[in-house]
Amino acid sequence: MPEEIGSYDAKTKLPEILRRVEAGEAFTITNRGKPIADLIPSRAKSRLRAKAAINNLLKMKKPTISDVDLKALREEGRR
Repeated sequence: MPEEIGSYDAKTKLPEILRRVEAGEAFTITNRGKPIADLIPSRAKSRLRAKAAINNLLKMKKPTISDVDLKALREEGRR
């Protein structure tokens, strides 16, 4: 369950709260005790990490050479 924080405290402690959200915590911002908004970690960051990991794996993948191309390279090297 997210920690509740008043709107005034959210305003005055925003940098600290954002660091905690970045670390994975969640908050419910209240106004006079009434829940107004939820502040949760963004999923975009994890999507970007996953996309970067996929791109790195694709870069590491060795290209395959067809038998025809391999034979042509061998013949070219014999000249």
